[in-house]
Amino acid sequence: MEASFLTSILLPALLALIMFGMGLSLTIADFVRLFKMPRPIFVGLLGQLLCLPLIAYGIAIAFDLSSHLAIGLMIMSACPGGTVSNIISHLARANLALSVSLTAVTTVICIFTTPLVIQFAIDAFGEQGNTSFSLLATSASLFAVTVVPVLLGVAVRSKFPEPSICSEAFFQRFSAGFMLLMIIAILIQERDILVSSFSQMFAATLALNLVAIAVGVALAYGFKLSARDGVTLSIEVGIQNVSTAILIAVTFLNTPAFATAAGVYGLTMYIGTFLLLWVARSMY
Repeated sequence: MEASFLTSILLPALLALIMFGMGLSLTIADFVRLFKMPRPIFVGLLGQLLCLPLIAYGIAIAFDLSSHLAIGLMIMSACPGGTVSNIISHLARANLALSVSLTAVTTVICIFTTPLVIQFAIDAFGEQGNTSFSLLATSASLFAVTVVPVLLGVAVRSKFPEPSICSEAFFQRFSAGFMLLMIIAILIQERDILVSSFSQMFAATLALNLVAIAVGVALAYGFKLSARDGVTLSIEVGIQNVSTAILIAVTFLNTPAFATAAGVYGLTMYIGTFLLLWVARSMY
């Protein structure tokens, strides 16, 4: 997939629109809540920003993934959660306030941490000579297509709360549809890689999801958080913003093969998550 209007303009613009919609669902209180319940926020950040990339790295080695698949898995693990995690937290009757707050905070922090994880993955899995990558450019691009639209959405929400609330359902459907279309497009584009390594990639992404959920539960137990907070953390660690991972691979790195892992994870991440949802709804 060569650089084109689709990959360089339309894809970032659509993701920015989705992030704007996410901003419409947030309030300043969601960011202020960081100081009101710091422990679950800290544990959630620990799980999502540190544990998940480490798990992805270990799984890439354990499954002996090719460089493209390993780097793709690391890219996906370094992305923040999205509105999907908030929806699933709502369905699971989890701590929605914590979920929304973690989504907001990680979206901001990941403009700094995601490029570092990508650079580590490129260095670790031997693509130094084949991939053009700039920490500064990637951070700036992530800031432009994620943080800026979210902040604009928050500003609009504060000025026009009722229309913003009414638009949430539209943006949720749009986000889900866009992610599904991107997954289908990537899987078709990279079908040769997918056919040759589907069983391995499916197993690796499913393992990542299941281990991530287990880590979320373990962290909540270790830090003595409530069962509801534990379910929330498991969802946040297990659900990633696949659209952002695909954008990074296709647009920022111009290597669609890196997006294959995100495309498969966009399907497998619901397996463990819905098992968790089923268990959670019987717990409280």
